[in-house]
Amino acid sequence: QTLEGHLEEDNIQERENNSEPSHNVTPLLLDSWKPCRGLRANVKELLVMLSRCLGSVCGMRWYGFAALGMLTAILSFLMDLSVAKLLRAHQWLYMRLEGHILLQFFCWTLYPACLCAFASSFSHNISPFSTGSGIPEVRAMLAGMEMPHYLSLTNMFAKFLGLICTLAAGSTVFLGKVGPFVHLSTMVGAYLDKLCCLIQGKQKEEAGTEMLVVAAAVGVASCFGAPVSGVLFSVEVMSSHFALRHYFPCFFSAACGALTFHLFFVWSGDGETLQALYKTNFSTSLPFFPLEILLFALLGLLCGALSCCYLISHRWILRFTKTNRFFCQMLTTEKGLYSGLIVFFLASLTFPLSAGQYMASKYTTKQLLTSLLESRQWSSQSHNASVLLASLEWSSSGTPIFLSLAFFLLMKMWMLVLACTLPLPAGYFMPVFVIGAAVGRLLGEGVAYMSSGGETLWISLNPGGYALAGAAAFSGAVTHTLSPALLAVELTGQFSHAVPILLSTVLANALARSGNRPSFYDAISISKKLPYLPSLKKASFQQQSYGQFLCLGPLTLSHRDYTNGFLSSLLLSDSKLFLGYVLRSELLLFLHHCQTQPKSFDYNLYFHIVCFLPSQAYSVLSIAGAHPLFVADGGKLVGQITWSEMQQILEGLAREI
Repeated sequence: QTLEGHLEEDNIQERENNSEPSHNVTPLLLDSWKPCRGLRANVKELLVMLSRCLGSVCGMRWYGFAALGMLTAILSFLMDLSVAKLLRAHQWLYMRLEGHILLQFFCWTLYPACLCAFASSFSHNISPFSTGSGIPEVRAMLAGMEMPHYLSLTNMFAKFLGLICTLAAGSTVFLGKVGPFVHLSTMVGAYLDKLCCLIQGKQKEEAGTEMLVVAAAVGVASCFGAPVSGVLFSVEVMSSHFALRHYFPCFFSAACGALTFHLFFVWSGDGETLQALYKTNFSTSLPFFPLEILLFALLGLLCGALSCCYLISHRWILRFTKTNRFFCQMLTTEKGLYSGLIVFFLASLTFPLSAGQYMASKYTTKQLLTSLLESRQWSSQSHNASVLLASLEWSSSGTPIFLSLAFFLLMKMWMLVLACTLPLPAGYFMPVFVIGAAVGRLLGEGVAYMSSGGETLWISLNPGGYALAGAAAFSGAVTHTLSPALLAVELTGQFSHAVPILLSTVLANALARSGNRPSFYDAISISKKLPYLPSLKKASFQQQSYGQFLCLGPLTLSHRDYTNGFLSSLLLSDSKLFLGYVLRSELLLFLHHCQTQPKSFDYNLYFHIVCFLPSQAYSVLSIAGAHPLFVADGGKLVGQITWSEMQQILEGLAREI
């Protein structure tokens, strides 16, 4: 045994001696079984040297922000390319069956139904967390809730492929990609954050949320090539508390993403240069008349009223699908069958040879928005070639433009509410944007028609400007944000209509928020019982007033600020006033060290500042990462609120709403 022990010690010492110089040698050289050991080691050393050189110029996180923008833009371009090919294949097959009405009907209905059924089944079986928009979940993660399954690679793959199938269904399903793409961008940002932390070692472990906030802005910027509105969207929708340190990284990464998106747009042959995604030809010499401001204000109020109807219908359908036994069973066990049946029903209504001829069903979502933003009047008597091309699909059945637009709005509103129940990856921002454009177009065409026989002042009225303002107003009212106003300007490049667009969006928001109704994303968060505070100004927590909340803004007080006599009297005091809190053991330790080492020891006491806004309870818990909040009534301690109790309060509020 002694001999074996000596031999074992010699072997251990020999291995230690051999491993001493391994600190300066790449670990790849130790793996004798790997091919090209020398080449791999050289590449590894070059990468290490490159990372050091790049890190000396600026922090590695800035390269991560740039990579996040470019990678998200590449994913957006690949998705658009795939969706365009699938839509073109559907159109080709439908046109090849011309003359066979029954075959055309099955081609029109079964193609999107099968795609959506596959998207729902695939997403549910691969990763059940990939369905839906993803924005409520991302907001919950930014608020401090840990949801690692929503950031996995499996979830990203399932969401990406499922979203392609959903968008390939076309305007039949009438869904978008903004929400899921924000979620995809967040997944990419999470892995880039891990990579940056791995390269930097232990330097910035606390900056994980920063990359998620930046990714939310990049998701919108990479969808539309609109960096400024992407950052504003991140401020308004994603972050309940937007830190100023995230401001510049958001703009930097969003600019990289928008630039990459536009470059791919040019290289693919869809554009000549870096231009707006939806190019318009509004007149810049006289974009609108001063009296039209009143019409834009009326449009904002109209969009606000319609958004209230839409939000009420959306909350009702969410409640119905959770309480109805049949829908609950279908959405639990037969997601693919449910999606296929609902999409088949919607596609039957949009069949071009039936009701679809009255709502331009052959147009894709992008073509719908492009036609609605046409500047020339459809209802004018002197049509030129471009106007005929724009309005041909809307009046193909011989019906007036007004009836087609009104029928389009009536049908698409309730069809979109029904499509929101589909358990597949889908976005809901672009559909409401198009519906708002139809509302504005209908108002603009109506004003142009009524003034066509009157003064020559209104002959050059631009209905496309009303469509653009209506799109921003309706989508902003549904989401309770102002970023769609800036997005409308960036999408079209029409800065001449910035003032009326902003006016319409503000008025629509004011009307939509007047009844303390939750926004579209807040309603989904409440329905899923996610810990996110709804945007209700007068909402009370279970009809109770919790008084004064103590937030974790620490006030550092050293032993030089308080004498031993004061602290001793504080311990013996019988006062009921609540000044703050500190552990008694820490206070005794503090006094002991002050007596023994009065000069060298500098132990800090952390008391907590009083916050007088009860509505900030959730904000304090989320932004400070705190667990308890103390409640005081007139300075007297009443109790405390924990994070679990706050979640129960929000769930109770969700049930009441």
